[in-house]
Amino acid sequence: MPALDDERWMKRALELARCGEALAHPNPMVGAVLVKNGRVVGEGFHAYDGVKHAEIIALEKAGAKARGATLHINLEPCCHTGRTGPCTKALIAASVRRVVAAMKDPNPAVSGRGLAQLRRAGVKVDTGLREAEARILNQAFAKWIRIGLPFVTQKIAMTLDFKIAGPKRRGHSIAWITSKQSREEVQRMRHASDALLTGIGTVLADDPRLTDRTGLPRRRRLLRVVLDSHLRLPLRSKLVGSSRGDLLVFTTATPNSARARRLRKAGVEVVQVRNHKGRPDLKAVLKELGRRSIQSVMLEAGAALNQAAVRADIVDKFVHFVAQRVMGAGPGIEPPQVQFLNNPQLRDVAFRRCGPDLIVEGYLRNVYGNH
Repeated sequence: MPALDDERWMKRALELARCGEALAHPNPMVGAVLVKNGRVVGEGFHAYDGVKHAEIIALEKAGAKARGATLHINLEPCCHTGRTGPCTKALIAASVRRVVAAMKDPNPAVSGRGLAQLRRAGVKVDTGLREAEARILNQAFAKWIRIGLPFVTQKIAMTLDFKIAGPKRRGHSIAWITSKQSREEVQRMRHASDALLTGIGTVLADDPRLTDRTGLPRRRRLLRVVLDSHLRLPLRSKLVGSSRGDLLVFTTATPNSARARRLRKAGVEVVQVRNHKGRPDLKAVLKELGRRSIQSVMLEAGAALNQAAVRADIVDKFVHFVAQRVMGAGPGIEPPQVQFLNNPQLRDVAFRRCGPDLIVEGYLRNVYGNH
């Protein structure tokens, strides 16, 4: 049954695309599977440093067997010349008979043009299979390529009574709120992100490193971003001590102060942005990160910054880890954060287990617009 076969091979294409996580940036994650007579004759995924697109890798592996084959791919083949030539021309030259693409390219400047070019050449084209999954996979790329801003995921760990940290001892939390499994999932989320964003309050309270500890390969170091209005970041903090050109501080203070010079000497980049109610303007921060080709930002912060992010309407997705316990004491989330959790405009809210914890996730907007 062709429909079932298409489903099978598109699932494989999506699996391959995910192999490009943290490796394809700034390009989208793409996986391609060439199938002929029910058998895979070539497949591949894109990694930016490898230059070649997934379609080309699959074609090269297939060789002459590509003639008459069907390509299953999670994203519309490109039809323009960049670092490589158009994949559509390569597919046409190889006499690929049919292309099954999960979705169109989200770039408004090219969306649909590749598919149209294939159709004009006599290639049968089908779209929409597992489209929702494909759109989620490249949602950060989609937002950035459409409007130049990164996709922001808010991560919060909390108890059933909305506490996000336990009682403090010598300035640090006494115990983790969530389980080992949840903490491992957070590391996976970090690996999938281009940058982590936190506030100086979290740094002063917990002295975190905010690193990607998965051990998985990535082509660029995870950028660690701190909002620090008055440049209070300690030179002896773990963040500064571990900086390798991957620590960026946004401040409203003068960037030429003695404090700023000391931070720069320690390897910290200091950038001044406009002031908004006593703190760095979040929209200005996102604009600058987007200018640097940062496509995905994970917000890991305390109550004040989390609530400010909700007020500023910069959060695209929320992922909340809920421990099955009541803290009773310790800082928690308050309105507008709690109101946000009850927002009727939330999209695609889902629940899943992570060890003993519950993960609640959903979206605040469709980053594809009307695409």
